[in-house]
Amino acid sequence: MTTSAARMPIGPFHRHALRNAQRSIVRLVGAALFAVPCLSLAGSLTQAPYGVTVDGHAVSRYTMTNAHGLTVSFLSYGGIINQLRTPDRRGRMANIVLGFGSLADYEKFNGNIHFGALIGRYANRISAGRFKLDGQTWMLPINDPPNTLHGGPSSFDSKVWTVKPVDSRDGVSAELSYVSPDGENGFPGTLTTRVTYTLTDDDVFRIDYRATTDKPTVVNLTNHSYFNLAGEGSGSIERQTIRILASRYTPTDATSIPTGELASVEGTPMDLRKPTVIGERLRSSFVQLVYAHGFDQNWVLDKPANAESPADKPTPRLAACATDPASGRMLELYTTQPGLQFYTANGLNGSVVGTSGQTYRQGDAFALEAEHFPDSPNQPTFPSTVLRPGDTFHEITEWHFRTQAAGGKQIRSTDRQPA
Repeated sequence: MTTSAARMPIGPFHRHALRNAQRSIVRLVGAALFAVPCLSLAGSLTQAPYGVTVDGHAVSRYTMTNAHGLTVSFLSYGGIINQLRTPDRRGRMANIVLGFGSLADYEKFNGNIHFGALIGRYANRISAGRFKLDGQTWMLPINDPPNTLHGGPSSFDSKVWTVKPVDSRDGVSAELSYVSPDGENGFPGTLTTRVTYTLTDDDVFRIDYRATTDKPTVVNLTNHSYFNLAGEGSGSIERQTIRILASRYTPTDATSIPTGELASVEGTPMDLRKPTVIGERLRSSFVQLVYAHGFDQNWVLDKPANAESPADKPTPRLAACATDPASGRMLELYTTQPGLQFYTANGLNGSVVGTSGQTYRQGDAFALEAEHFPDSPNQPTFPSTVLRPGDTFHEITEWHFRTQAAGGKQIRSTDRQPA
């Protein structure tokens, strides 16, 4: 656990910002028109206590702030994105992710909901809680009958991660790490996972996942934040729009396990290649939406030409864009992952109270879970999720926060109208 004092600014980022400032000044000395560069001196990472788990582990809340005042707060418990405050087109800030107001509520309810959490060892479902690897069958606990969901019970989303600040050229960063012992929830191998959160002054939040193992295993990591671009607790996201750059998806059976087919979205409600008002499709009689009570499927992301990049330096590509026309808030998702699970919070039923004191109901948020495909260990035609000793699992997802003028034109942070 990090033991720095509460609300104490983290040092490495500020030192790096100062070095950048010095370099910028040297480059500009002697220029006929001298302009002071916009530096990241406003960026910070602070820490505050957030309570103690029922088994006695202290939990901290960390808050990243960039030069524009955009903030991301996360917990050492589950790596949970606890709040994410972004501006609308007039510069007014709002928290756009669902969550709880206390650690006790996260411990009580989040095992079934996964608000904002890091998900592993295996995100999404594994059929019947079993898979075969190198001729051996591995059995996992069933927590979403008849399947295993998000790594099983008491998985990554309920662990207390070790957090430390790290130096970054791009903004303010922190590394979260957790070592999952061999056999945890039935998975083979000791898995060492390191996830780096970075908030840049370009209003980008980057999640960099890395994992290594000492035995052959399967890995699928993602983040399970629930977004409402109008603001957490503001009601339905049905009038918000979604675009997913995918020509195919993986149809499922009634238990949300893929059939193995990579089906075309053409002519179906799954075709979200153009901006689509979410509510226009939610009540469709299309069997996939009936099974899931809304959207809860995996899209096979299109790869643009020349999309390949070195395994040690993967390049995120645009995968999805969501917009709230009323506020102008936009979220663009870039990722190196092959799939994207789009979920419209179908399981929320008004039984939990969120951060703002409002209850959450079906359709009050959406999740964009960049990940490998569900049940890949049992689907030989899907991209492999096998990780072997000596190799490194490495995937990147970025959330780009933008705003849109009333006419639809994208505007920069510095161009927003005053509130």
